[in-house]
Amino acid sequence: MVSSGFCFGRVFLICLFLSGGIFLSEASASPIKMGGGRIDVVFLGNDPGFPRALALEWINTAARAVTKYYGRYPVSHAVIRVRLVGGDRIDSGRTIGTSDGGLITVVVGRSTSKAHFDADWLMTHEMVHLALPSVPEKNHWIEEGLATYVEPIARVRIGTLSARQVWSDLVRDLPQGLPGPGDRGLDLTPTWGRTYWGGALFCLLADVEIRRRTANAKGLEDALRGILEAGGTIASDWDIERVLETGDRATGVPVLRELYSEMRASPHPVNLDQLWKELGIERRGATVALDDGAPLAAVRKGILPER
Repeated sequence: MVSSGFCFGRVFLICLFLSGGIFLSEASASPIKMGGGRIDVVFLGNDPGFPRALALEWINTAARAVTKYYGRYPVSHAVIRVRLVGGDRIDSGRTIGTSDGGLITVVVGRSTSKAHFDADWLMTHEMVHLALPSVPEKNHWIEEGLATYVEPIARVRIGTLSARQVWSDLVRDLPQGLPGPGDRGLDLTPTWGRTYWGGALFCLLADVEIRRRTANAKGLEDALRGILEAGGTIASDWDIERVLETGDRATGVPVLRELYSEMRASPHPVNLDQLWKELGIERRGATVALDDGAPLAAVRKGILPER
């Protein structure tokens, strides 16, 4: 976690001190206020042709999605640095904790289109990082897996993405998180697939099991809200046991700790085909069909409301 300092002037200049470096650039004239938090946007690079209004709308939409999922914006103050480069692109996101919240840095092309901004997932992904404490490096999978899992669900909650599309994407992508030859568990296998999609698989399994044990009254979001309400933001450093125990306390069932015990240091194979069948999700080409008569159809709808 890195701390940052900042100062605003009458011409909306911002000074950011990061790792001994100082950056000076224009900032947004009006901070975004969302869910009890304030977001200051800084554009690094002066280009009068850059569509700042679209960029601010993109950031605002991501903030709405995260606020909807967590019940409030995760931190009281966030600074978002938008570094301008050539082309139509959005990439290279990074989020770190600061003394009063978080700092998100993203790379955005000067000619990025409205369609690209509207379809983007990166800003929501980075904002989800604000809502979890920084954990030791060996547990990095829970930070990236959680952001990978929650991001599309949060976007569904505000109507910018469909539940069917998210299930289709999960059916396609989650196999990348399954243990391969030589896997030693999530804490001991820091590959890209296990970090992002193995972590996302942990989150899906936890979400399903919490809902199963609580008759769909609670879900992973309740655990995550409990962590957030206990002060667990990116501005703090926790060990993973504290994170999981706090989440379990919020749901009333020890699913997170039990699942971590099973997956931390062993491969823990998962039969995804069986899981999809129980949830009522059947892959059909590039999309999926949803079966409301499946045993866990209500759980599926609890995770992703279907409009």
